[in-house]
Amino acid sequence: MSPVKRITDGAGLGSAHIRMTPQEAAEVARLHYGIEGRLSRFETEKDDTFRLVTDERREAVLKVANPAEAAQEIDLQVKLLEHLAASDIAPPVPRVLPTLQGERNFLYGDRAGQQRHVRLLSFVRGTPLSDTTSSSAEREKVGEALARLRLAMSDFSHEADSHELAWDVKHLLRLEHLLEYVEDRQQHDALRRGLARFETLEPRLKSCRFQVLHNDFSRSNIVVNRESPDFVAGVIDFGDAVRTAIAIDASTALLNQLPSRAREDLFLEGRDILRGYLRHADLLEDELALIPHLVMARVIARALLTIWRARMFPENRTYIMRNTEQGWSQLDWFLSRPIDQISGQFTQRADA
Repeated sequence: MSPVKRITDGAGLGSAHIRMTPQEAAEVARLHYGIEGRLSRFETEKDDTFRLVTDERREAVLKVANPAEAAQEIDLQVKLLEHLAASDIAPPVPRVLPTLQGERNFLYGDRAGQQRHVRLLSFVRGTPLSDTTSSSAEREKVGEALARLRLAMSDFSHEADSHELAWDVKHLLRLEHLLEYVEDRQQHDALRRGLARFETLEPRLKSCRFQVLHNDFSRSNIVVNRESPDFVAGVIDFGDAVRTAIAIDASTALLNQLPSRAREDLFLEGRDILRGYLRHADLLEDELALIPHLVMARVIARALLTIWRARMFPENRTYIMRNTEQGWSQLDWFLSRPIDQISGQFTQRADA
Protein backbone atom coordinates (compact mmCIF):
# COMPACT_ATOMS: atom_id res chain seq x y z
CA MET A 1 0.00 0.00 0.00
CA SER A 2 1.38 3.42 -0.97
CA PRO A 3 1.76 5.97 1.84
CA VAL A 4 -0.94 8.60 2.25
CA LYS A 5 0.06 11.77 0.42
CA ARG A 6 0.31 14.79 2.70
CA ILE A 7 -0.49 18.28 1.53
CA THR A 8 3.09 19.30 2.33
CA ASP A 9 4.35 16.88 -0.32
CA GLY A 10 3.31 19.16 -3.18
CA ALA A 11 4.61 22.27 -4.98
CA GLY A 12 8.25 21.66 -4.03
CA LEU A 13 7.83 22.81 -0.40
CA GLY A 14 9.52 19.72 0.95
CA SER A 15 11.78 19.00 -2.01
CA ALA A 16 15.46 19.89 -1.98
CA HIS A 17 17.13 20.91 -5.22
CA ILE A 18 20.57 21.93 -6.39
CA ARG A 19 20.52 25.68 -6.91
CA MET A 20 21.32 27.04 -10.34
CA THR A 21 24.24 29.44 -10.52
CA PRO A 22 23.82 32.94 -12.00
CA GLN A 23 26.32 31.91 -14.67
CA GLU A 24 24.14 29.02 -15.86
CA ALA A 25 21.04 31.20 -15.66
CA ALA A 26 22.76 33.80 -17.86
CA GLU A 27 23.46 31.09 -20.42
CA VAL A 28 19.80 30.02 -20.36
CA ALA A 29 18.72 33.63 -20.99
CA ARG A 30 21.16 33.99 -23.88
CA LEU A 31 20.39 30.70 -25.60
CA HIS A 32 16.62 30.65 -25.20
CA TYR A 33 15.72 34.35 -25.14
CA GLY A 34 18.58 35.99 -27.00
CA ILE A 35 19.22 38.28 -24.03
CA GLU A 36 22.60 38.92 -22.47
CA GLY A 37 23.10 40.66 -19.17
CA ARG A 38 24.05 40.50 -15.51
CA LEU A 39 22.06 38.24 -13.25
CA SER A 40 21.60 38.48 -9.50
CA ARG A 41 19.65 36.09 -7.31
CA PHE A 42 16.42 36.93 -5.50
CA GLU A 43 15.98 35.02 -2.24
CA THR A 44 12.91 32.83 -2.67
CA GLU A 45 11.05 30.06 -0.91
CA LYS A 46 11.62 27.08 -3.21
CA ASP A 47 12.91 27.97 -6.69
CA ASP A 48 15.70 29.93 -8.38
CA THR A 49 14.71 33.44 -9.43
CA PHE A 50 17.09 35.97 -10.97
CA ARG A 51 16.96 39.63 -11.85
CA LEU A 52 18.46 40.17 -15.30
CA VAL A 53 19.85 43.57 -16.28
CA THR A 54 21.21 44.17 -19.80
CA ASP A 55 23.82 46.72 -20.84
CA GLU A 56 20.91 48.78 -22.24
CA ARG A 57 19.38 48.71 -18.73
CA ARG A 58 16.48 46.53 -19.80
CA GLU A 59 15.32 44.38 -16.90
CA ALA A 60 13.54 41.05 -16.63
CA VAL A 61 13.04 38.23 -14.14
CA LEU A 62 14.14 34.69 -14.97
CA LYS A 63 12.28 32.06 -12.95
CA VAL A 64 13.60 28.49 -12.81
CA ALA A 65 11.08 26.29 -11.02
CA ASN A 66 11.79 23.73 -8.34
CA PRO A 67 12.12 20.33 -10.06
CA ALA A 68 9.16 19.07 -8.00
CA GLU A 69 6.75 21.74 -9.27
CA ALA A 70 4.13 20.28 -11.59
CA ALA A 71 3.95 21.40 -15.22
CA GLN A 72 0.22 22.12 -14.93
CA GLU A 73 0.75 24.42 -11.97
CA ILE A 74 3.37 26.39 -13.90
CA ASP A 75 0.96 26.60 -16.83
CA LEU A 76 -1.73 27.92 -14.47
CA GLN A 77 0.53 30.79 -13.44
CA VAL A 78 1.47 31.61 -17.04
CA LYS A 79 -2.13 31.57 -18.27
CA LEU A 80 -3.29 33.64 -15.30
CA LEU A 81 -0.69 36.35 -15.96
CA GLU A 82 -1.73 36.45 -19.61
CA HIS A 83 -5.38 36.74 -18.56
CA LEU A 84 -4.60 39.64 -16.23
CA ALA A 85 -2.43 41.40 -18.80
CA ALA A 86 -5.48 41.56 -21.07
CA SER A 87 -7.72 42.97 -18.33
CA ASP A 88 -8.65 46.65 -18.20
CA ILE A 89 -9.30 46.62 -14.43
CA ALA A 90 -6.42 44.60 -12.99
CA PRO A 91 -3.41 46.34 -11.44
CA PRO A 92 -0.19 45.90 -13.43
CA VAL A 93 1.35 42.42 -13.31
CA PRO A 94 4.49 40.93 -14.89
CA ARG A 95 4.18 40.06 -18.57
CA VAL A 96 5.26 36.61 -19.76
CA LEU A 97 8.03 37.04 -22.35
CA PRO A 98 8.35 34.40 -25.09
CA THR A 99 11.47 32.45 -25.99
CA LEU A 100 13.10 32.76 -29.40
CA GLN A 101 10.83 29.88 -30.43
CA GLY A 102 7.71 31.61 -29.11
CA GLU A 103 7.30 29.42 -26.00
CA ARG A 104 5.82 30.90 -22.82
CA ASN A 105 7.71 28.39 -20.68
CA PHE A 106 9.84 25.37 -21.41
CA LEU A 107 11.39 22.35 -19.72
CA TYR A 108 15.13 22.61 -19.20
CA GLY A 109 17.62 19.97 -18.12
CA ASP A 110 20.10 21.82 -15.93
CA ARG A 111 23.77 21.00 -15.33
CA ALA A 112 22.86 19.14 -12.13
CA GLY A 113 20.64 16.76 -14.10
CA GLN A 114 17.36 18.27 -12.86
CA GLN A 115 14.36 18.86 -15.12
CA ARG A 116 13.00 22.34 -14.47
CA HIS A 117 10.43 24.67 -16.01
CA VAL A 118 11.77 28.06 -17.04
CA ARG A 119 9.97 31.31 -17.83
CA LEU A 120 10.97 34.94 -18.29
CA LEU A 121 8.86 37.79 -16.93
CA SER A 122 8.98 41.52 -17.34
CA PHE A 123 10.37 43.43 -14.37
CA VAL A 124 7.90 45.58 -12.41
CA ARG A 125 9.61 48.82 -11.45
CA GLY A 126 9.01 50.36 -8.05
CA THR A 127 9.62 49.67 -4.37
CA PRO A 128 8.34 46.58 -2.56
CA LEU A 129 5.84 47.71 0.06
CA SER A 130 7.83 45.66 2.58
CA ASP A 131 10.76 48.06 2.08
CA THR A 132 8.88 51.27 2.85
CA THR A 133 6.22 52.77 5.05
CA SER A 134 2.63 53.54 4.03
CA SER A 135 0.01 56.07 5.06
CA SER A 136 -3.63 55.31 5.71
CA ALA A 137 -4.59 56.65 2.27
CA GLU A 138 -1.87 54.61 0.59
CA ARG A 139 -3.05 51.44 2.31
CA GLU A 140 -6.53 52.14 1.01
CA LYS A 141 -5.00 52.16 -2.48
CA VAL A 142 -3.48 48.73 -1.71
CA GLY A 143 -6.94 47.47 -0.77
CA GLU A 144 -8.36 48.86 -3.99
CA ALA A 145 -5.67 47.02 -5.97
CA LEU A 146 -6.54 43.72 -4.28
CA ALA A 147 -10.23 44.19 -5.05
CA ARG A 148 -9.50 45.00 -8.70
CA LEU A 149 -7.26 41.95 -8.91
CA ARG A 150 -10.03 39.75 -7.52
CA LEU A 151 -12.58 41.13 -10.00
CA ALA A 152 -10.20 40.67 -12.92
CA MET A 153 -9.67 37.02 -11.92
CA SER A 154 -13.35 36.25 -11.34
CA ASP A 155 -13.88 34.74 -14.81
CA PHE A 156 -10.58 32.83 -14.97
CA SER A 157 -10.40 29.05 -14.78
CA HIS A 158 -7.75 26.42 -15.44
CA GLU A 159 -7.69 22.66 -15.12
CA ALA A 160 -5.09 22.93 -12.32
CA ASP A 161 -6.68 25.80 -10.40
CA SER A 162 -8.02 23.52 -7.64
CA HIS A 163 -4.69 21.88 -6.84
CA GLU A 164 -4.03 21.40 -3.14
CA LEU A 165 -1.74 24.06 -1.74
CA ALA A 166 -0.32 23.98 1.78
CA TRP A 167 -0.46 27.79 2.02
CA ASP A 168 -4.21 27.76 1.30
CA VAL A 169 -5.64 27.87 4.83
CA LYS A 170 -8.79 25.98 3.92
CA HIS A 171 -6.43 23.00 4.35
CA LEU A 172 -5.02 24.21 7.69
CA LEU A 173 -6.06 21.15 9.70
CA ARG A 174 -4.03 18.97 7.36
CA LEU A 175 -0.89 20.67 8.68
CA GLU A 176 -1.39 19.30 12.20
CA HIS A 177 1.31 16.67 11.69
CA LEU A 178 3.88 19.48 11.52
CA LEU A 179 3.43 20.08 15.25
CA GLU A 180 6.07 17.41 15.79
CA TYR A 181 8.69 19.90 14.55
CA VAL A 182 7.74 22.56 17.13
CA GLU A 183 10.13 21.97 20.03
CA ASP A 184 9.13 24.94 22.22
CA ARG A 185 6.35 23.64 24.50
CA GLN A 186 4.62 27.00 24.89
CA GLN A 187 4.55 27.54 21.14
CA HIS A 188 3.41 23.97 20.58
CA ASP A 189 0.51 24.48 22.99
CA ALA A 190 -0.54 27.76 21.39
CA LEU A 191 -0.55 26.22 17.91
CA ARG A 192 -2.56 23.23 19.10
CA ARG A 193 -5.14 25.51 20.73
CA GLY A 194 -5.30 27.59 17.57
CA LEU A 195 -5.89 24.50 15.45
CA ALA A 196 -8.65 23.37 17.80
CA ARG A 197 -10.34 26.76 17.54
CA PHE A 198 -10.10 26.74 13.75
CA GLU A 199 -11.66 23.27 13.66
CA THR A 200 -14.85 24.71 15.17
CA LEU A 201 -14.90 27.47 12.54
CA GLU A 202 -13.88 25.52 9.43
CA PRO A 203 -17.45 24.43 8.47
CA ARG A 204 -18.34 28.09 7.94
CA LEU A 205 -15.96 28.22 4.98
CA LYS A 206 -18.41 26.11 2.97
CA SER A 207 -20.81 29.05 2.75
CA CYS A 208 -18.13 31.37 1.37
CA ARG A 209 -17.69 32.28 -2.27
CA PHE A 210 -14.77 30.73 -4.14
CA GLN A 211 -12.78 31.69 -7.23
CA VAL A 212 -9.17 31.74 -8.45
CA LEU A 213 -7.25 34.26 -6.33
CA HIS A 214 -3.69 35.50 -5.76
CA ASN A 215 -3.61 34.04 -2.21
CA ASP A 216 -0.32 35.71 -1.22
CA PHE A 217 -0.99 39.46 -1.21
CA SER A 218 1.95 40.15 1.07
CA ARG A 219 3.83 43.43 1.29
CA SER A 220 6.81 41.87 -0.50
CA ASN A 221 4.56 41.03 -3.47
CA ILE A 222 3.16 44.56 -3.80
CA VAL A 223 5.32 47.03 -5.72
CA VAL A 224 4.54 50.70 -5.10
CA ASN A 225 5.39 54.08 -6.60
CA ARG A 226 4.46 57.25 -4.73
CA GLU A 227 4.57 59.25 -7.96
CA SER A 228 1.67 57.17 -9.34
CA PRO A 229 -1.90 58.18 -8.46
CA ASP A 230 -2.68 54.47 -7.96
CA PHE A 231 0.29 54.05 -5.56
CA VAL A 232 0.42 50.31 -6.47
CA ALA A 233 2.76 49.95 -9.44
CA GLY A 234 2.26 46.21 -9.72
CA VAL A 235 1.51 42.87 -8.09
CA ILE A 236 4.03 40.05 -8.43
CA ASP A 237 4.54 36.37 -7.52
CA PHE A 238 1.48 34.34 -8.50
CA GLY A 239 3.05 31.10 -7.30
CA ASP A 240 0.31 30.52 -4.69
CA ALA A 241 -2.63 31.35 -6.97
CA VAL A 242 -5.41 28.84 -6.45
CA ARG A 243 -9.20 28.51 -6.35
CA THR A 244 -10.03 29.37 -2.76
CA ALA A 245 -12.37 31.47 -0.65
CA ILE A 246 -12.58 35.20 -1.31
CA ALA A 247 -12.44 35.63 2.47
CA ILE A 248 -9.13 33.73 2.60
CA ASP A 249 -7.57 36.00 -0.02
CA ALA A 250 -8.67 39.11 1.89
CA SER A 251 -7.42 37.68 5.18
CA THR A 252 -3.97 37.05 3.73
CA ALA A 253 -3.71 40.73 2.78
CA LEU A 254 -4.73 41.74 6.30
CA LEU A 255 -2.24 39.36 7.91
CA ASN A 256 0.55 41.16 6.16
CA GLN A 257 -0.51 44.48 7.69
CA LEU A 258 -0.41 43.25 11.29
CA PRO A 259 2.04 45.02 13.62
CA SER A 260 5.15 43.10 14.58
CA ARG A 261 4.02 43.27 18.22
CA ALA A 262 0.36 42.72 19.01
CA ARG A 263 -1.60 45.65 20.42
CA GLU A 264 -5.22 46.22 21.42
CA ASP A 265 -6.39 47.11 17.89
CA LEU A 266 -4.54 44.49 15.92
CA PHE A 267 -6.27 45.49 12.68
CA LEU A 268 -5.65 49.24 12.70
CA GLU A 269 -3.72 49.16 9.40
CA GLY A 270 -5.83 46.32 8.06
CA ARG A 271 -8.96 48.43 8.30
CA ASP A 272 -7.42 50.79 5.75
CA ILE A 273 -6.92 47.87 3.37
CA LEU A 274 -10.50 46.75 3.89
CA ARG A 275 -11.90 50.26 3.41
CA GLY A 276 -10.24 50.55 0.01
CA TYR A 277 -11.21 46.99 -0.94
CA LEU A 278 -14.90 47.58 -0.24
CA ARG A 279 -14.96 50.54 -2.63
CA HIS A 280 -14.62 48.11 -5.53
CA ALA A 281 -15.66 44.63 -4.36
CA ASP A 282 -18.16 43.39 -1.82
CA LEU A 283 -17.74 41.09 1.17
CA LEU A 284 -20.73 39.33 2.67
CA GLU A 285 -21.50 39.65 6.37
CA ASP A 286 -20.52 36.02 7.00
CA GLU A 287 -17.24 36.57 5.16
CA LEU A 288 -16.45 39.69 7.19
CA ALA A 289 -17.10 37.75 10.40
CA LEU A 290 -14.80 34.93 9.30
CA ILE A 291 -11.90 37.00 7.94
CA PRO A 292 -10.20 37.75 11.30
CA HIS A 293 -10.27 34.04 12.18
CA LEU A 294 -8.70 33.28 8.80
CA VAL A 295 -5.94 35.75 9.65
CA MET A 296 -5.31 33.64 12.75
CA ALA A 297 -5.30 30.54 10.56
CA ARG A 298 -2.61 32.05 8.34
CA VAL A 299 -0.51 32.92 11.42
CA ILE A 300 -0.72 29.26 12.43
CA ALA A 301 0.04 27.99 8.93
CA ARG A 302 3.05 30.29 8.67
CA ALA A 303 4.46 29.05 11.97
CA LEU A 304 3.97 25.37 11.14
CA LEU A 305 5.28 25.55 7.59
CA THR A 306 8.28 27.75 8.32
CA ILE A 307 9.44 25.82 11.39
CA TRP A 308 9.19 22.58 9.41
CA ARG A 309 10.93 23.99 6.34
CA ALA A 310 13.69 25.61 8.40
CA ARG A 311 14.46 22.14 9.77
CA MET A 312 14.39 20.68 6.26
CA PHE A 313 16.49 23.43 4.67
CA PRO A 314 18.72 25.01 7.35
CA GLU A 315 20.80 26.77 4.70
CA ASN A 316 17.73 28.90 3.85
CA ARG A 317 16.56 29.34 7.44
CA THR A 318 16.99 33.13 7.59
CA TYR A 319 14.70 33.69 4.61
CA ILE A 320 12.17 31.05 5.62
CA MET A 321 11.82 32.32 9.20
CA ARG A 322 11.91 36.04 8.45
CA ASN A 323 8.28 36.64 9.49
CA THR A 324 7.69 33.82 11.96
CA GLU A 325 8.77 35.33 15.27
CA GLN A 326 6.27 38.18 15.18
CA GLY A 327 3.46 35.65 14.87
CA TRP A 328 3.62 34.42 18.47
CA SER A 329 2.27 37.62 20.04
CA GLN A 330 -0.31 37.81 17.26
CA LEU A 331 -1.50 34.27 17.99
CA ASP A 332 -1.68 35.07 21.71
CA TRP A 333 -3.88 38.06 20.87
CA PHE A 334 -6.38 35.81 19.09
CA LEU A 335 -6.37 33.06 21.71
CA SER A 336 -6.91 35.52 24.57
CA ARG A 337 -10.21 36.72 23.08
CA PRO A 338 -13.54 34.91 22.65
CA ILE A 339 -14.60 33.86 19.16
CA ASP A 340 -17.57 36.25 19.02
CA GLN A 341 -15.41 39.25 19.91
CA ILE A 342 -13.00 38.41 17.10
CA SER A 343 -15.87 37.81 14.65
CA GLY A 344 -17.06 41.35 15.31
CA GLN A 345 -13.78 43.02 14.33
CA PHE A 346 -15.17 43.97 10.92
CA THR A 347 -18.89 43.25 11.06
CA GLN A 348 -19.34 45.93 13.73
CA ARG A 349 -16.98 48.46 12.10
CA ALA A 350 -16.92 47.55 8.41
CA ASP A 351 -17.89 51.07 7.33
CA ALA A 352 -15.83 52.88 9.96
